[in-house]
Formats: sequence, structure tokens, C-alpha cells
Amino acid sequence: MQWVSQIAFLITLGVAGYFLAKRIGRIRSNIKLGRDYKPEKRSNERLMQMLLIAFGQKKMFKKPIPAILHFFIYAGFLIINIEVLEFVIDGLLGTHRVFAPFLGSAYGMMMNVFEFFAVAVLVACIVFLIRRNVLGIDRFKKIEMKGWPTLDANLILVIESVLMLAILSMNATDQLLQERGMAHYNETGTLFFSSFFMPLFAGMSDGALVMVERLAWWFHIMGILAFAVYVTYSKHLHIFLAFPNTYFTDLSPKGKMVNMEEVTTEVKSMLGIAQENTTQGEIARLGAKDVNDLTWKNLMDAYSCTECGRCTAQCPANITGKKLSPRKIMMDTRDRVEEVGSSIASKGKGLEDGKFLLGDYISAEEVNACTTCNACVEACPVNINPLSIILQLRRYAALEESSSPASWNAMFENVENNFSPWKFSAADRFNWAAELKEEEQNKTE
Repeated sequence: MQWVSQIAFLITLGVAGYFLAKRIGRIRSNIKLGRDYKPEKRSNERLMQMLLIAFGQKKMFKKPIPAILHFFIYAGFLIINIEVLEFVIDGLLGTHRVFAPFLGSAYGMMMNVFEFFAVAVLVACIVFLIRRNVLGIDRFKKIEMKGWPTLDANLILVIESVLMLAILSMNATDQLLQERGMAHYNETGTLFFSSFFMPLFAGMSDGALVMVERLAWWFHIMGILAFAVYVTYSKHLHIFLAFPNTYFTDLSPKGKMVNMEEVTTEVKSMLGIAQENTTQGEIARLGAKDVNDLTWKNLMDAYSCTECGRCTAQCPANITGKKLSPRKIMMDTRDRVEEVGSSIASKGKGLEDGKFLLGDYISAEEVNACTTCNACVEACPVNINPLSIILQLRRYAALEESSSPASWNAMFENVENNFSPWKFSAADRFNWAAELKEEEQNKTE
């Protein structure tokens, strides 16, 4: 009957692969809804940045305790997946622990390392569940985290915990079957952590142990495949997108704002400055009103968001009670691009559904509250830039709709006419200094 198990495994693998490929294709299409983005090459710097921030989690260690716990989950994810490779080979070939005969005692050592990380992941997940649901940390209680975002985070932590328990249960029953001389079960040596689970199963018959071991094996491999598909709908998509997202990060200094090419071209043309390779055409839109006005990097940022809330926790506008939450900006952008992408895929109205990112998802009050301090950009562990989206939305409101606050419009007018935010001519700009000089002279006399 082994061939039945192999066929079932192939079908499971094929179904998971189909849904995963379909979902990856949808996300790729959604990201491509954005405008072109041409980052500077500087490939060596980009590669180093990706290794330090995405792989090395450099920015996570600004807060050591959650960083260490997150490292255990991350390292466990990478290392335990080596064991999943053995699961896949066993499933395809109908074998059991295919690597054990070739590695000898080294196999037992390797399995003990896997189990250490399984326990570390289990402990970290429990601590994170307590942090989210018992300790009441403020950044996990913001309004944008109500409902699905909180449920999603808890589901992931529970699923990861159950998968780790499945590994330990499988190894515990496996060791008992080895002790009983079951021919199918290769020797692994003593596995430290799962040996504590062995008394739970010691009273079972051989047949019951085989059933528990096989169920745990199937539960884990099917759980991993289901998890891989589920992640593409979850905030945990950052597990994969953190790497390209950090690689394509804008390497300019954080305080530098990108000029609008359309405006720069127009100004140079008015000043009679010669320009190379410029083609005058109709400007579709100044700034951004909807997701297709943003760049594909902005949309990749939205899909890469971990919803950790570090950006919002550091935002001075949010701290002082304003509606702005950089995390919400990214979540709203992702929700909008998902809605548009799903509509296009089902041959619906897509971008012509009468809704827009600015107004229907993100309010003018939110974007106007931003101080452009870059605290959110600095805080993000995967180099997401909410400020880029905020600025583009704000530019649209100012240039296309003239809907900026009245005080801002007065400032814009003063800058245009007087080259300063204040309503006095450039010739009077240093009058305040003359007055100070006069006061100093009076004091000395």
C-alpha cells in the first residue's frame, strides 16, 4: 500500500504547487500595476544591504528581546526546512528518514539541532502570543489592527506552535518504534527534546504508534504546504518579499525628497534650460490618487509590510493623537491593490470602480498630519517607505485638487512670490538681523 501514500503525496504536492503558483502570479500582476521605478544600480551595496537587513535582521536588534525571539523563529524556519526536504524525498520515494543511513551518527546530531530550534520556535511563539494578547502592548492595539490583522497574527503563531509539536510528537513515537525493532524505522540515536514526549505514547501498541507517527508526519508536511499558500495572503509574506524589498530600497539619504520629473521638466522648459532625451507629452496625473499612480516599489513595500507597528510607534503625529498611522498607510495600500487586482482578474471594473486610494482608503487628514521626519522609514525592519506614498498622495491633493489646508496654500503662495514661507519680500528677509544688531549696539552704549 506504500504506492497509495506516494500517489497521495504527489497529489498533495501538486495541489499546493498549483495554488501557490497562482497566488504568486496574482501578487506579481498586482505589483506591476504600479508605475516604473528605476533604482540606481550599485548592486554591491544593494546585496550587502539585503544580507544585513533581510537575512541578518540588523534593524530588528534595536529591541533585543523581541529580536532574539524573532531570530529563533526565523532561524527555525530556515533550518527546520532542511528536514522538510527529507520529508519531501521520503514522500516521493516511499522511504523513511532517507538521510539516516548515509549520515550515521551525524544524523542524530543534526536532528537534535532541528529539535532545539523547534522548541525555541515553540517558546518564542508562546511569548509572542502573550505579548499580543495579554500584555496589551500599545502598537498591537491600534485601530487598524482590529479584526483580521490581529486574528491573522495569532493564527500564524498558533499554526507554527502546532507544527513544532507535530515534529516533536513524530520524533517521540519514532524513537519508541526504533526501540521496539520496527524494521521500517532507521536508527537516529537519542533525540533529547522529543524524548520528554515519549512517556505520553509509551503505553500504545505498535500499530497505534505507527498511526500517530504517520499522522504527525502527514500533518506536518501538509501543514507546511498549506502554510506556504496561506502566507501569500498574510502579513507573513514578508518572509519572502523582505529580500527583494530591501535589495531595491532607495539608497538616497533619507532626508532627500524625490522631485517630480514632470514638474522639473516643465520648470526647466520655462527657464529655457536645454534637456536631453525628453519627450513632451500629456501628463497623466501629478502625484498619486490611486495605486496605479504609485511605483511598483511602493506596492512591493505594501506587500512586504510585517504589520509590526514599529513605524507607528515612532511616528510623532500618531504619538500626539493624530489619525496618521504609517502602518495603516501600508495596509490600506495593500488592501486597495488587492481589491483592484481581484477585480481585474475576474474581468470586473478594476481601477474604474469609482473608488480611490486617496479618500476611500486613506483620508486627507491622515496624510496632512505627516511631518516628513522619516522616523517610520528608519524604524521599519525591512526598509519600507510609507513616506513616499504619503508625499505622492499629498502632492496630488495640492497640485490636482488644490485641496491642501488654507494655511498651506498661503505658504505655497508666499514661497512662489517671495521665495520664503512668510508674507514679506525677499529684500526684507534679513530685517530681523538688523534689529538684533541695533539692540546689541544699544546695550554696548
